[in-house]
Amino acid sequence: MPTTTGATPTHCPYCALQCGMNLSPTPDGSVGVSERVDFPVNRGALCGKGATAPALLAPAGRLTGPLARDDAGALVPATWEEALDRVAARLARTRADHGPDAVGVFGGGGLTNEKAYALGKFARVALGSSQIDYNGRFCMSSAAAAGVRAFGLDRGLPFPLEDVSGTGCVVLVGANPAETMPPALRYFDGLRENGGTLIVVDPRRTRTARRADLHLAPRPGTDLALALGMLHLVVAEGRVDEEYVRRRTSGWEEARAAAMAHWPEYVERVTGVPAPRLREAVRLFCAPPAAMVLTARGPEQQAKGTDTVSAWINLCLATGRAGRPLSGYGCLTGQGNGQGGREHGQKADQLPGYRSLTDPGDRRHVAAVWGVDPRSLPGPGRSAYELLDALGTDVRSLLVMGSNPVVSAPRAAHVEERLRSVDFLAVCDVVLSETAALADVVLPVTQWAEETGTTTSLEGRVLLRRRAVAPPPGVRGDLEVLHGLAARLGGGRGLEEKFPTDPEEVFEELRRASAGGPADYSGISYRRLAEEGGVFWPCPADVDGEGRARPAEGERAAGEGGATGGEWARGVAATTGGPPGKGGPRATHPGTPRLFLERFATDDGRARFAPVSHRPIAEEPDDTYPVLLTTGRVVSQYQSGAQTRRIDALNAAAPGPFVEVHPRLAERLGAAEGDSLTVVSRRGRVVAPARVTPGIRPDTVFMPFHWPGEGRVNTVTNPALDPTSGMPEFKVCAVRVEVTERREATGRNG
Repeated sequence: MPTTTGATPTHCPYCALQCGMNLSPTPDGSVGVSERVDFPVNRGALCGKGATAPALLAPAGRLTGPLARDDAGALVPATWEEALDRVAARLARTRADHGPDAVGVFGGGGLTNEKAYALGKFARVALGSSQIDYNGRFCMSSAAAAGVRAFGLDRGLPFPLEDVSGTGCVVLVGANPAETMPPALRYFDGLRENGGTLIVVDPRRTRTARRADLHLAPRPGTDLALALGMLHLVVAEGRVDEEYVRRRTSGWEEARAAAMAHWPEYVERVTGVPAPRLREAVRLFCAPPAAMVLTARGPEQQAKGTDTVSAWINLCLATGRAGRPLSGYGCLTGQGNGQGGREHGQKADQLPGYRSLTDPGDRRHVAAVWGVDPRSLPGPGRSAYELLDALGTDVRSLLVMGSNPVVSAPRAAHVEERLRSVDFLAVCDVVLSETAALADVVLPVTQWAEETGTTTSLEGRVLLRRRAVAPPPGVRGDLEVLHGLAARLGGGRGLEEKFPTDPEEVFEELRRASAGGPADYSGISYRRLAEEGGVFWPCPADVDGEGRARPAEGERAAGEGGATGGEWARGVAATTGGPPGKGGPRATHPGTPRLFLERFATDDGRARFAPVSHRPIAEEPDDTYPVLLTTGRVVSQYQSGAQTRRIDALNAAAPGPFVEVHPRLAERLGAAEGDSLTVVSRRGRVVAPARVTPGIRPDTVFMPFHWPGEGRVNTVTNPALDPTSGMPEFKVCAVRVEVTERREATGRNG
């Protein structure tokens, strides 16, 4: 494999920590990974996935040439010209026959900012379609919606991870970083070493929960009631920071009234968490001068996920734990570029810079950058699951880039059937994923170490990932794919000129499109990223000597009640702890590591309480489906497993799915360790071996979601959607569990 000489500093391709690493050629022609201690997030530490990431760079096991389906239905090799011609012709035919919204685009949270930006632009300019969304909708969309509702802005963490070690208490809700992002554990360990306390809320006693000072194990789907019960106790015990609430928030009276209906004994009945433990959690959270609440997919992947996150934000606001040093609410983003992927145009309702598709000023600004009439831009489209559900009916052709919904989507058997029903499916991927295997055309594209581009970590830190190796012959970049398709769709009108192939050129355009918006990258450049190791957004380009941005004329920022670009930038500039430069009229903005220290990104600068109340899960257990199923990840696999399942070392550590059951439930079922279990919901059934453990609630079973086939847990998950965020209810549904085959009967020994 051709490589550059010497070590290339870059970042891991997997989770949103975006750990720093160095890549170097080895004597055998492969690529080696070494520590990169200068990057502050991981300081050289890597999990097993990061350490083995270069294994997929070798040509074996990945796509190295386009594939097209022949008349007999088989995928066979094709040239790039043949493949691109076919994709463009079929998308154009669908558009001509059924209208632009009959063509859909489905993106991924692993795409770089440049590719996410170009893909959103391609859907709206080259195709004229509103039907674009991405798998990041399944990641933290509920947290994003709740953050915008409360703070006027969504950024996963409004502070650097390093602040976690310095606070007094962290409530970690539905997160298992010991499995999902192991290098982040240093911050939680540092918290406890510095005298702070860790509270973990999870129905399972995970590796993370075993490190906690207090573990609360609520019934899946009841996190909203738990948060409201804690807020009730904050009020009842006189722990509200009245001065902070009066000065920096609005809507408290309504939120307080809603919380007071959730008294501890009621919450105990709903959640299964004893009232004394609830009181202990409130005491630990309120005792130190600073504290945080961090959520992940547990509370967010619910049909009430936005309200659930809002309830945890309410707890922070009532106790004065937001917009203050070492305090606040944050979300642990999952996918590598889940943050940047939604900021720059992949989401159905957003334009680059976190601008809104429904705001006239935002449309004018982005249209001017793109050189199109604002009236030509489509409005908002369907959210991710709704888009997948519409395949074969309203949406007749689909382009997929960097996603594997056959494994990752809820009600996956139905989604697979919808993908099979479309008139035409094209997939851009590194490997022949389960989704790519259904495609009419498969386009092999470059991956992380074979291309340069930026990502945005869970901290809101924009990072530069550098090309370290040359891709195999026959592989092209996603930007090249979009350029080639635009050339064909443009009919000789030069449409391809709007889709450059150089990532830095794309980023320069992204900077202009984001200028003045909530996610303002206009002050960030490749040179700065290379020199500084990352820059926190918002980072406006044009600031005066006192740190105030010069607003773009006539611009308004996106989001609910968005302030003007200048008002927004003035607010965030104050959070940096001082002016970005002295004296000069055009200083360089340093970026914004810590948001909201003086004001929130709302019209009046106040955070907004949300009056939310507990409601049942979308699918309660009954006599036919008496058990609750919840899902999650394991440390040695990632997302749909399309890449990690091709790495021998990771498969050896996590070879397949399993069903985690409590000993009492196993006894009722007559099941033992290793027995084959069938988990059945109203949508289908899956089969996997039993893993018996006391570390889960007796009314709950757990399955990881990384595998296809009979162990594909998303076959049975519930696509019930959060009405605000469009998030499906992955984290809880009603099932029954049956013993399929005894381990002894298979001839295996235990």
